Amino acid sequence: MISDTRRSMMLATGAVLVAAGTTGLPMPAGAQVLREGRDYRVVRPAQPTEVPAGKIEAIEFFWYGCPHCNSLEPALEQWVKKLPDDVVFRRIHVPFGERRHQQLFYTLESMGKDEELHKAVFHAIHVDRDRLDTVDRMVAMLSKHGVDEKQFRDTFDSFAVRTKMRRAAQVVDAYGVEGVPAMAVAGKYYTAPSMVGSNGGALQVMDQLIEIERKAAKK
Repeated sequence: MISDTRRSMMLATGAVLVAAGTTGLPMPAGAQVLREGRDYRVVRPAQPTEVPAGKIEAIEFFWYGCPHCNSLEPALEQWVKKLPDDVVFRRIHVPFGERRHQQLFYTLESMGKDEELHKAVFHAIHVDRDRLDTVDRMVAMLSKHGVDEKQFRDTFDSFAVRTKMRRAAQVVDAYGVEGVPAMAVAGKYYTAPSMVGSNGGALQVMDQLIEIERKAAKK
């Protein structure tokens, strides 16, 4: 599980502290060489992915209440739309911050409404200043988007959602996530805007890591 110290680090800075390294991954001609420990870090041990053979997994670790995640969302949304067919993107809501936000995300995912309402949840929290920290607040907001109250409440308290939350906490711990937003590629590489210095830079690093993994798979 994520320790209180690690949660505090995330809440205080939204940053991941990474030691500087000297090695870099080989890149296609004309691309900037990625610096291990600066632009990315290698995940050790490598983690299993949840994609079919021949596909590359890309993960975003996020928290609905995180202003940095909200800031990243518009650029991330456009980036995801342009991903090639061999890349499978998924989100993992971290278990720190407001815990009910994680439960909200996995409730919407279980209901098949996470993609449809993802932006609406961010908007409610960061624009409308609705904390969404109680089920009643969530129901009031989601009902405006056609979500059935009974189905939501039943799903929110379901075993399936609790299981998803526990699994997410295990994955977050395995990747060593201490701040959000953060990203991972193929269970092997981890990066974040706080490492690279900008949202756009982090997405460019993701593109490079995906290309590296694609070429490695062909060897």
